[in-house]
Amino acid sequence: MNAVELFAGAGGLGMGLSLAGFKPQAVVEWDRDACDTLRENQQRGFPLVRDWPVIEGDVRDWIAGLGAANLSDVDLVAGGPPCQPFSLGGKHAAYDDRRDMFPCAVEVVRKLQPRAFIFENVRGLTRPAFHNYFQYIKLQLEFPEVVRPVDLSWNDHFHRLQQVKSAKRAPDRGLSYNVQSHLLNAANYGVPQRRERVFIVGFRSDFGVKWEMPRETHSLDALMFEQCLSNEYWERHKIAARDRPSAPESWLGAVARMKGLRLLPTHKPWRTVTDALQGLPDPQRREMASIQHRLQSGARSYAGHTGSPPHLPAKTLKAGDHGVPGGENMLVKPDGSVRYFTVRESARLQTFPDGYMFHGSWSESMRQLGNAVPVTLAHVVAASVAESLLEAKLRDLAASVSERVFA
Repeated sequence: MNAVELFAGAGGLGMGLSLAGFKPQAVVEWDRDACDTLRENQQRGFPLVRDWPVIEGDVRDWIAGLGAANLSDVDLVAGGPPCQPFSLGGKHAAYDDRRDMFPCAVEVVRKLQPRAFIFENVRGLTRPAFHNYFQYIKLQLEFPEVVRPVDLSWNDHFHRLQQVKSAKRAPDRGLSYNVQSHLLNAANYGVPQRRERVFIVGFRSDFGVKWEMPRETHSLDALMFEQCLSNEYWERHKIAARDRPSAPESWLGAVARMKGLRLLPTHKPWRTVTDALQGLPDPQRREMASIQHRLQSGARSYAGHTGSPPHLPAKTLKAGDHGVPGGENMLVKPDGSVRYFTVRESARLQTFPDGYMFHGSWSESMRQLGNAVPVTLAHVVAASVAESLLEAKLRDLAASVSERVFA
């Protein structure tokens, strides 16, 4: 199945698409260091990105040349538009922020008319302050051919789209999509990081796809069970009883209920920092520059930024200002002190393969990682979309064959 990826970054979402069976026709990214990361891994023969047609440049310039790009029969458009307009740590300017690239995403959907799309963004997009604009984004994606005139405000265009939707516009009156949005916690899908992200998924209405977000596979309850009741977690990591930290106070009630009711978990346990970093040497004892496992000095704890405990999923990795990450990108050591995660450790927390290298300095690599979609989460979502598209294609093929046979 053919795909086009916008705002590709370091390749997390794209690798998930490739694992799900999508072949990119174009991979567009404006940041030179991120493009260098993609190209460097291509030169090294890394399988998942080897054949990607990387296009370095502004998405808006690429859109302007779409007519000559000869792209057709696109199954999927995907991408993570810049999150700064909606990030909790940003200026919260949303539609007034020149970095808002959702209009570009809508335009690509309008021009390419893919069978489906996947867009990812930060949890901040769901805040009450952005409610109307978030609904506006989804309505634009639902009816991409209802174009906003230059002299019309987004609020007035939003009102027009609401009228189109309330009129239950028929599919034969224009291109339309069935659109869903979901707030996902990556930890619930096997990523060793508590990372909440919004996914906007749409299928072309004339394709007749019925789709649901994949069910969660991992849970905090299961981790509590393994650490507090069965002790499987500690035994797996060969951690003696005297070295095991006390359970967080917030767990005690839930653990008591599980013990009293003899409840067994129905999911796999959340993956922790210790799970993710298993097998990597301690960079304080043995740095390995060849795999980007070099210790960076200067980590310190401060209010609201206290690092990630080793026996829980990591806190959300962030890009930080100019690539300098905040306290979330730190590991809390047994003695309570902190150190920065290395690039390789951060890559593992984002579920990138160990053989994948990041171009640029430590701060630049951390910026790319902080902006990335975890590969595992991208694969889960993309695989479910791929399955629905293949089922629809097979259904259409069977109907076509039946018509010819009985004609």
